[in-house]
Amino acid sequence: MTRQIPPLPVAAFALASLLPLPLLALGAVSGGWALWAAFLYMWLLGVLIDQLIPLTAGTPEGDEFPGSDALLVGVAAGALLSLPLVTWALTHADLSRPEQVALFLTIGFWLGQVAHPAAHELIHRPSRALFRLGALVYASLLFGQHTSSHRLVHHRHVATADDPNSARPGEGYYRFLLRAWAGSFVKGMQAETAMRAGKGGLHPYAAYLAGAALALALAFVIGGLPGLLVWAGLALHAQSQILLSDYVQHYGLTRATRPDGKAEPVGLQHSWNTPHWFTSAVLLNAPRHSDHHLNPGRPYPALRLPDEAPCLPWPLPLACMIALVPPLWRRMIRPHLGRWRARQNEMQDTPP
Repeated sequence: MTRQIPPLPVAAFALASLLPLPLLALGAVSGGWALWAAFLYMWLLGVLIDQLIPLTAGTPEGDEFPGSDALLVGVAAGALLSLPLVTWALTHADLSRPEQVALFLTIGFWLGQVAHPAAHELIHRPSRALFRLGALVYASLLFGQHTSSHRLVHHRHVATADDPNSARPGEGYYRFLLRAWAGSFVKGMQAETAMRAGKGGLHPYAAYLAGAALALALAFVIGGLPGLLVWAGLALHAQSQILLSDYVQHYGLTRATRPDGKAEPVGLQHSWNTPHWFTSAVLLNAPRHSDHHLNPGRPYPALRLPDEAPCLPWPLPLACMIALVPPLWRRMIRPHLGRWRARQNEMQDTPP
């Protein structure tokens, strides 16, 4: 049984999302308690708090949230600075092997679960400077194509066979991972090329590839071949987190086909949500996914949690951990998906 609390202020989002960074920075230089504190924060604390204190934050009124974009910029800057710092630490700092593993895993989780939601918000902003900053974060993660594929393909075709980032019923995460990465790269490039037909200027994919090349060049300067491998490994780790959240948040949900052969409009019923307050703060309200798909430009503090949208019983990070074991995920999600489909059928059969 959850209890609703007042809407979270931007300061709460800032504290929850940025707290691991100083711990990681200190841990990258000297290891020790700070590193393990960041490790436990990203791996365990959020899920435990949400399970032990089952609360749901309310939704504020209005669309003005002072400091909300500044937090996005701060998280993006943290991502762009942490990549070279951690690359240096893993190639030069005097860390034990367990500390190296903990640092690699923890920063990868922060990049995929905090920096990604911030970059995702930035690429939906009308400001060109903010948009470019979000694209730069994705390029540093060697995933610049997400800037195009997310806006031009995923939002348009979500919950249909035309969206490579919508997981099909019964599809395991690892099969989805390969299909989604390749499909989003190709379809994003096709969508950008179609938009630019007859226009000059630099193709966005050229900028993404150039940004990735510069990132890897910086990694080589910092740590030689080991540094390059570390940066690439961190990028792949973060990419897997990004695609894992896509997998969970759209698993098994499909848009009906209308008599004219086109898919029904995107609705609240085409994304899974989670109501948990603490992980929502850490992930900048990314778990309120249905409202984002209906209102891509709505600032993250204002995202709503509609009663008529499908909702998972687990915090999003825990759902993602379950999804890493496909047989377990299918067994645990099956009753929730079945109940949601039954509810949808009842609503369709009920006369207006």
